[in-house]
Amino acid sequence: MIQSRAASSVEAATNTVVGFGISWAATLVVLPAFGSQVTPSSGFGITCVFAALSYVRGYVLRRLFNRAEVDCGR
Repeated sequence: MIQSRAASSVEAATNTVVGFGISWAATLVVLPAFGSQVTPSSGFGITCVFAALSYVRGYVLRRLFNRAEVDCGR
């Protein structure tokens, strides 16, 4: 079944939101383990950047896979 652009966007956003809390917590644990000092607010900022990248990646990959499905189905 082909997914609309809107549905791809909702799926990518949902995936990003679900992972956001996990990523924020991981940032606060992992960066200090590697010697970087991080506050909750700077960790939030870092997580926001990676969440935006994650959303774009998820959306683009979903659209590419949908295009491949259409091309293979012809």
